[in-house]
Amino acid sequence: MKDLEERLGYTFENKKLLEGALYHSSYANENRGRGIESNERLEFLGDAVLGMVVADHLYRAHPDMPEGELTRTRAALVCEGSLVEVAKLLCLGDYLKLGKGESAGGGRNRPSIQADAVEAILAAVYLDGGIGSARKLVQRFILSRNPGDVTENRDYKTTLQELVQRDGGQELSYRLAGESGPDHDKRFTIEVTLNGKVIGHGEGHSKKEGEQMAAREAIRNLEK
Repeated sequence: MKDLEERLGYTFENKKLLEGALYHSSYANENRGRGIESNERLEFLGDAVLGMVVADHLYRAHPDMPEGELTRTRAALVCEGSLVEVAKLLCLGDYLKLGKGESAGGGRNRPSIQADAVEAILAAVYLDGGIGSARKLVQRFILSRNPGDVTENRDYKTTLQELVQRDGGQELSYRLAGESGPDHDKRFTIEVTLNGKVIGHGEGHSKKEGEQMAAREAIRNLEK
């Protein structure tokens, strides 16, 4: 854990917070008798802290940037791909606690697991040292990057939403169309509909990733 703290540039007063941020649900399920909880609650809090810190920074640093561009820039900085880059810098896969099946199935390198763990660690820092410590972490690993460096991780859902809102009365929705694969390597198929008509399909290792891929296909179809 000391090595991870050194990479983070933060030393925890409560080491259990850092440990808890590394417990994947598969590990928690295999160790229920030990009272271990997964990092999902921390992930929920970390997502909110990350979004707030990035939004606050962009608002203050770019007073002339319109709302739509602020939204797109924030999305590029906090998306799964961006968080995975942070996980790689931290060598986070070496520290994750996974269930045997998840570990054997390559879970340490799974983007959704790594991104979720980064958010959980941010929440742990926030709970341990306050918003100032969390802000420093986001500044070091997220805000120091040029949003243009993560354009390949474009937020297609936001772009699609903006595209269909050009005409009033449009109803956009996503639904799970299917699941496949074993638990440690599950894939989700998502459909996106516009006014009840399917306009795109997508597949990913998480529902969020599947929705992004469905939105990407929908944008291409609408722009044809």
